[in-house]
Amino acid sequence: MAEENGAEPAVVIKVVDNGPYQVKGPVRLVGHDGEEYEPIGRTQLLCRCGKSAKKPFCDGAHVRTGFRATREE
Repeated sequence: MAEENGAEPAVVIKVVDNGPYQVKGPVRLVGHDGEEYEPIGRTQLLCRCGKSAKKPFCDGAHVRTGFRATREE
């Protein structure tokens, strides 16, 4: 495992059914215009429904809008 040999821990991206992308680990998030986003803790929730007012972060809009998608979609 990466942590055992002193390397950076692995980044894990999980697709949440009917919800956001859950990103765990040390990441650097950069927008298309080069703007860097300040991470909030070690777990980031990234919008997948396209309706968040806090893009690229999730604000729960997927619940309010009835977004439906599984890992396979």
